[in-house]
Amino acid sequence: MPHGIHTDEETHAFVADVMIAQREAWLAWEDETALGLLVLDGFEVDWLFVDPVAQSRGVGSALIEHAKARSPSGLTLWVFESNRRAQAFYERHGFVIVDRTDGADNEEKAPDIRYVWPGR
Repeated sequence: MPHGIHTDEETHAFVADVMIAQREAWLAWEDETALGLLVLDGFEVDWLFVDPVAQSRGVGSALIEHAKARSPSGLTLWVFESNRRAQAFYERHGFVIVDRTDGADNEEKAPDIRYVWPGR
């Protein structure tokens, strides 16, 4: 993953003020511990994060299946080209590549890939 360009404080404020307050956010929990976060903005998967200790346990799969249920006509998302594990995950879940960029238009200036799940 490209190195973050925002401070922790800026990131926390963005999560609280935009990602949680203005979008549809879902948490995966176990024993009162948050294991994963899914944020949807309409048909866009804005964020899908799984705590590293919970990876490969089905948390991400459960969250992406929830996203599909919320948006059965299709989903779209961006993945950094350097995030090979995420690419494999989304491809296993039926997402296909529809675009690639050199990163000139994203904040991180890192190459990225646009994926689409065409829906049910």
